[in-house]
Amino acid sequence: MHILRTALALSLLLAAAPVFAIKPFVADYNANWKGVSAKAQISLSQATGNRWNYELSINNSLGSSSQVTVFDEQGDTLRPLSGVDSTQLLFKKMQKNATYDWTQNEARWTGDVKPDRSGPVKLQAGDLDGMLINLAIVRDVAAGKSMNYRMVDNGVARPQTYQNMGKDTVTIAGQTRNATKVGRDSDGKQVIVWVVDGIPTPARILQRKDGKDELELTLRSVH
Repeated sequence: MHILRTALALSLLLAAAPVFAIKPFVADYNANWKGVSAKAQISLSQATGNRWNYELSINNSLGSSSQVTVFDEQGDTLRPLSGVDSTQLLFKKMQKNATYDWTQNEARWTGDVKPDRSGPVKLQAGDLDGMLINLAIVRDVAAGKSMNYRMVDNGVARPQTYQNMGKDTVTIAGQTRNATKVGRDSDGKQVIVWVVDGIPTPARILQRKDGKDELELTLRSVH
């Protein structure tokens, strides 16, 4: 009887264990940004306490772009705390700074933002910024969950729903891997994400606007 109880307790523990646990990683990508080939990197590193730094950087001959989100975990919820979005082109430099105040439940933006995009925007439990949706998609595909999000970014809040588009394959470091393909299409923008089981970051991301490719990332390696 004791053995049966122990086995039952172990099975329940395994069933309750999270399918996706956040761990640090560095992922290198081949990219196409603004129609020009580029190199890109997505990294996740732990900061102090329960805080994490999540960063996307892209560089090519036209310039560079960087998006950094600081977030924490509240149970199984990824909660944005601050963000910096900077772009430097040949003769133009822009930077936007986001602050997510969960004490006041509002988000604000400073820097190169229009007055009507500075906020405040009222926050709701479960809100994400644009960067964190990438992590949420990987987590939710692994768990078999629906992909319904509320994105609070660039001075607005928008619902975003990703649909499972079926199975596909991607090539990573010369090896073909099976992937789950998900996407959304709204407001003239299309985003498609390929998720490979066991890889903590999207294997491929394709963003289109008005039918034209804006950004494509294809994973080269992750460690």
